[in-house]
Amino acid sequence: MPFFISSHYLSINNSNNIFDQMTNFIILSVVLIAAAVLVGAALTVARLTAPRSNNPRKGEPYECGMPPRGGAWMQFKVGYYLYAILFLMFDIETVFLFPWAVRCTGMTASAGMLSIGLFMCVLVLGLAYAWRKGALQWK
Repeated sequence: MPFFISSHYLSINNSNNIFDQMTNFIILSVVLIAAAVLVGAALTVARLTAPRSNNPRKGEPYECGMPPRGGAWMQFKVGYYLYAILFLMFDIETVFLFPWAVRCTGMTASAGMLSIGLFMCVLVLGLAYAWRKGALQWK
């Protein structure tokens, strides 16, 4: 039976259980209210003490202390995006190695090595495909 309909949580005869639940709810409410008040107070203090400047140059784009050249809409090489996507793809795939290792602690050594070998093979094949297509070269 799920925890939300089990007799342990719906017990009305045990007043300690209801009291404990209300105590936990009150503590959680106090913590959330205190967090909201502290964040609001920090934002208010920052707004009151922040220096103000109505200089029109403050709203202009900033490029290393030099006036900007040209418009803001300019084309970039697609290679930048391709590198970023390849990095994210391989980075995310390698991040999955840790949860896999934690989850597969009960596997036999040969089954674990086989599954991680297949995973690494997919990674290497993806890298080889990107390399062969020339995605890793600056042109």
